[in-house]
Amino acid sequence: MLEKLNPLFDLAGRIFIAILFVPAGFSKITGYSGTAGYMEAMGVPGILLPLVILVELGGGLAILAGWQTRIVAFLLAGFSVVSGLLFHFQPEDQMQMIMLWKNIAIGGGLLFLVANGAGALSLDRRSSRA
Repeated sequence: MLEKLNPLFDLAGRIFIAILFVPAGFSKITGYSGTAGYMEAMGVPGILLPLVILVELGGGLAILAGWQTRIVAFLLAGFSVVSGLLFHFQPEDQMQMIMLWKNIAIGGGLLFLVANGAGALSLDRRSSRA
């Protein structure tokens, strides 16, 4: 019985992942200067912020729609792990380390999308039928 629900589970999983990235990307647009300043304070050039917005907002929307899912999920997995290491690797701060492991876990979840694709309810599946 659960196999019949797999398309809905795939869609729900993509929605849950997108809920993380889409608002984060949008908030970086609305708080552009503050985010750029934070990035620079952490040693990351603020000039990279448009790329970060593209990855988070564009990648999140692509995952939501199930478009180019394997490629986008691979990129987001790498982004999640690298950003976790850059911004949260602070062994003396337990909360920051929890945030790092959260980013690594998100990367792991995204790798499931890389391995399995978006599922039946996706643009990827629709375009493969054409």
